[in-house]
Amino acid sequence: MLYSKTYNHPSSNTWVVFIHGVGGSSAIWFKQLREYQKHFNLLLIDLRGHGKSQKLPDHVTENVYTFKDIGQDVINIMDELSIHKAHFIGISLGTIITRVIAEYHPDKVLSMILGGAVTQLNIRSSILLWLADQVKSIVPFIWLYSFYAFILMPRRRNRESRMLFIREAKKLSRAEIMRWFKLTSQLSPLLKHLRSHEVPVPTLYIMGEEDYMFLPLVRKTVNHHQFSTLHIIKSCGHVVNVECPEQFNLLSLNFLKTISS
Repeated sequence: MLYSKTYNHPSSNTWVVFIHGVGGSSAIWFKQLREYQKHFNLLLIDLRGHGKSQKLPDHVTENVYTFKDIGQDVINIMDELSIHKAHFIGISLGTIITRVIAEYHPDKVLSMILGGAVTQLNIRSSILLWLADQVKSIVPFIWLYSFYAFILMPRRRNRESRMLFIREAKKLSRAEIMRWFKLTSQLSPLLKHLRSHEVPVPTLYIMGEEDYMFLPLVRKTVNHHQFSTLHIIKSCGHVVNVECPEQFNLLSLNFLKTISS
């Protein structure tokens, strides 16, 4: 069973589920908790092998991971807690898991907020993944992760989010990293499918103006999806909820209040 933590609101029946990215943990949402607790019930989850979800059953770690399996982990926790529907907030690769949950369990999803979203791999990100595959057996994972974190978040004002993800990534075992790395082979066909098949769920993309790797591709996706809207935060990078928490909280909460009303 994965590690999860709930925050219960005294009167609200509405739940918000937070999905972190690869190498992170539920700790990345610390700048959202205070504001969100004022309005909703919260469910935070550490995905397979991340944070406090380190000890997994053998039948889980022996099998190849899929995005569908990881999404099902989240649904299983919701079912155990009798959470029938929820708003979902994902960051970075957590946005892909959120989209997969909406794909296979649309009845569970009230809305989606996708921060620093990944909707497509450009040439640069594809080359970086290919290079990582070539050297993954000889280069320590944390070196690779730190390098890619710097490529994705190179500016001085990105330092807090960059260091947060590197610190959390150090908690992952090499075996767990290899299992997650194998997921990259599924990325291109999965993202292509998700772009071509929009789920009729209200969706807000929140992107940093300086998220040069993914913002141009998200713009294209939103232009073709009728249930999606995009808001760009100026002078902000990839991990928008950490770098620009006030704007992220204001935008996302206003969106959720509109959906919930």
